Amino acid sequence: MTALQLRQLNALPPITWAKLPPDFTLPDEPVESNLQPLLAAALRESLELAGLILEASLVASNFGICATVGDKTIVKAPDWVYVPSVQPLPEGEVRRSYTPHTEGEVPAIVMEFVSETEGGEYSINPHYPYGKWYFYERILQVPVYGIFHPKTGELDVYRLTDGKYEQQVPDEQNRYWIEEVSLFLGVWQGKKANMTTGWLRWWDQSGGLLLWGGEQIEIERQRVEQERQRAEQERQRAEQERQRAEQERQRAEQERQRAEQAQIALEQERSSTQRLAQKLRELGIDPETFEA
Repeated sequence: MTALQLRQLNALPPITWAKLPPDFTLPDEPVESNLQPLLAAALRESLELAGLILEASLVASNFGICATVGDKTIVKAPDWVYVPSVQPLPEGEVRRSYTPHTEGEVPAIVMEFVSETEGGEYSINPHYPYGKWYFYERILQVPVYGIFHPKTGELDVYRLTDGKYEQQVPDEQNRYWIEEVSLFLGVWQGKKANMTTGWLRWWDQSGGLLLWGGEQIEIERQRVEQERQRAEQERQRAEQERQRAEQERQRAEQERQRAEQAQIALEQERSSTQRLAQKLRELGIDPETFEA
């Protein structure tokens, strides 16, 4: 088979972008474990708290992304997807799925969390219903595809280059720069939701970790506690200063009282001397004689 024949064999039927009708039955794929929705929620949480999810953005998990290939409607539900800008829905309408081009931009990032049973995250099946890899790379042409292995804590990131996914190399911190959100993506070992495991997390350009809500609350609690401790230390210092001032006042008062007592004693002695001199004069004795 020639290269031209191979390309023709793998050529896709025409791709169109029709919005799903309201009565379309979406596939209902079971979640592999309770960790998967927690991983997806954690990815969104820190972005939202950092103010990085705009009103026009779509960030969702296990949410149907649609395309029509030939006469086949294809729906894939990535474990996590980020679309920078989508068209707003009419008031009261709920978004059940998303069709790129028709309803907004192509997803900038999709992520899959590898299941222990399926392994379809790497599927390049070029035939209906198409593998996930093939769907994201060839049909949707999503710029960034991340595949996370929860069991081992390994993360693979691929970037669309000339129509093909190329595996990216992490930096020295084992993180990947994701230009679409101007953040680093990596794996953080720790505890959240009573689960200690590897979590996908975001870091800003300076290396600062984007925090979850519980971490922000804990940091605020520590800040309040530190402020309380500083206030208590200041109160203690003020109390010590007050006590030192009181001791100084008491010493000054004691010195004043001693000075007063000394002055009284001196005056008493002077008065006694004067009375004695007066008595001597009355007896005809010159007091100066005794002083000499």
